[in-house]
Amino acid sequence: MPVNLIVDFAGGRFGADLVASAVAAASARGYRLICGVPGDDDRLAAWIDWQFAPSWWSAEARAGEVWWAFDADGEPCGFAAFDARGLTFPWLRAYRNRRDVGIFGPFGVAGPHRKTGLGTALLDAALGSLARKGYAHALIPAVGYEPLVAMYRSRTGARVADTYEYLPPRRFRTVILASGSGTNAAHVFERIAAGALPLEVTSVVVNVAGAPVIARAGAADLAVTTVVWDRPHESRAGFDARVSDAVAAGAPELVLLLGWMHLLPPAFIARFEHILNVHPAFLPFDPQAEEVVLPDGSVMPAFRGAHALRDALAAGARWTGASVHRVTSEVDRGAIVVRTPLRIDAGAPVGAVANALRPVEHAAVAAAVRRWCFERDPQTC
Repeated sequence: MPVNLIVDFAGGRFGADLVASAVAAASARGYRLICGVPGDDDRLAAWIDWQFAPSWWSAEARAGEVWWAFDADGEPCGFAAFDARGLTFPWLRAYRNRRDVGIFGPFGVAGPHRKTGLGTALLDAALGSLARKGYAHALIPAVGYEPLVAMYRSRTGARVADTYEYLPPRRFRTVILASGSGTNAAHVFERIAAGALPLEVTSVVVNVAGAPVIARAGAADLAVTTVVWDRPHESRAGFDARVSDAVAAGAPELVLLLGWMHLLPPAFIARFEHILNVHPAFLPFDPQAEEVVLPDGSVMPAFRGAHALRDALAAGARWTGASVHRVTSEVDRGAIVVRTPLRIDAGAPVGAVANALRPVEHAAVAAAVRRWCFERDPQTC
């Protein structure tokens, strides 16, 4: 069961020279530590998304400050975030208004650089920075791996502050919109059946007659509503209204777009507060950016729209990915919830890349739904 750990800064263990000692220790092992705000370097946020997928660690890191580690070639190899603000995860709720407690994490070191002493240097640098800011304690939240708990206790003197188990207030009513094969939807159905996602799918709305997702939903014993646009005899506004009413009939708290191939009008977006969409591209955090920085430091267009994967391959892109974002009236420009990059081979056919991307999308959707659930305030649910 996960625990929250508290590190007490009283005494000399976290003195003013700890940060300098951490930087020197890393340097002696061939690493360079730099403290900065990750929003200043989108490449580093992309590197987190690549190394620690599927996760929203890059978003958490952007909520505070970060110590970054670079190897002798100048490549990123580890990070330790600290002093995040504004996070609403349940394991932080008892601490969000405490001015004496600073948040440590997330924290990660790339595989080849583990067991080198780099992790200890990053840990000391981040905790020393929190002590410098005047906090009396550091919170190391949501540690669920016993050897990791033991490591923190040994290296920092941390103690268990509380043990928690995330219990959602209930299963959140969800309507899924899909147009095609439904592989993402089927994965969500499986995760729900396994108890891994606290959702109750009240309806699956489909806009293509005979789409394979219909059979997948039927196999999961879920209600399906098919709303097909009769273009010769129906206005777009009329079709949009029917889709909106079909979704509303499921009384959703969350609307999931999993391969939905129609743009949603502003009236739909205004009617439903929480709408998430999975998009087959690695999108930038800045919704207005036309380019995205990748884990290797290269830059490519932010491929938005219905043909993102095809467009990326036509442009010779060496990366694609999956992004789950909030839906706004601007196409594929809503706030990022989870994103994962995927490196692709030059000249790879669309079908092969789509197959490689499918499990990346599945994992990103599941992670995004978990994050959305975690961020619900139980007092308003």
